Amino acid sequence: MRDELREIIPVPQPEIEDTFAAYQVTSKFYQEVQSREAISRYCDWYYTTAEVHKQELQQMRGELNILSWFRRGRL
Repeated sequence: MRDELREIIPVPQPEIEDTFAAYQVTSKFYQEVQSREAISRYCDWYYTTAEVHKQELQQMRGELNILSWFRRGRL
């Protein structure tokens, strides 16, 4: 009866557990690296876009505002 149970329920082997633990740690590490790189790319995009918008706003402030002529008559 004991031999039959060993075939059904394998005895845990330390080498397999160590290998699986190392795989899990490696997998989690690469997931963390990928998520940090994604956040870094997003932050770079965000700051670049914000800088472009600041430059566009400064340019728009220096341009002639035609709509203000029409609003003055209605106030």
